[in-house]
Amino acid sequence: MTAIPIPHMKKLVIYGLVYGLCGGLLIVALRLIEYRFLVLEHSVEIYGGLIALVFAILGIWLGLKLTRKEEVVVIKEVAVLTTQPFAVNQVRLRELSITRRELEILELIAQGMSNREIAEKLFVSENTVKTHSSRLFDKLSAKRRTQAVQIGKELGLIP
Repeated sequence: MTAIPIPHMKKLVIYGLVYGLCGGLLIVALRLIEYRFLVLEHSVEIYGGLIALVFAILGIWLGLKLTRKEEVVVIKEVAVLTTQPFAVNQVRLRELSITRRELEILELIAQGMSNREIAEKLFVSENTVKTHSSRLFDKLSAKRRTQAVQIGKELGLIP
């Protein structure tokens, strides 16, 4: 047995790679040709299948859309019968030293009015409403309008 010199070995490896690459390209070309013939032979079946798929998807979507149950919103009115009308807790009002104007502003805040709307309704400036509101919040130990309304209801200051 004779040893193959290294430069010869590199040539053999390169030839092997080139041969393998050519074989791979030939297989890919044959598969592509086979695929094209398959598509051309069965083009009617393929187009028919695609059209069937589109109509199936359209039918499912339309069926779900038409058979969907409509939401029914039921609104019930609940009448609360009270034996006596609301009366402001005068004791708490005096304890907290809330003025008539501050109580009026608290009632308007509870109705959901903004400072500008309150100012227009009471014929005062918006800064006056802010001043009364901040004093009211301090007296009720509230940080927000909603908290002031909640505390006012709990203390019996507003209905």
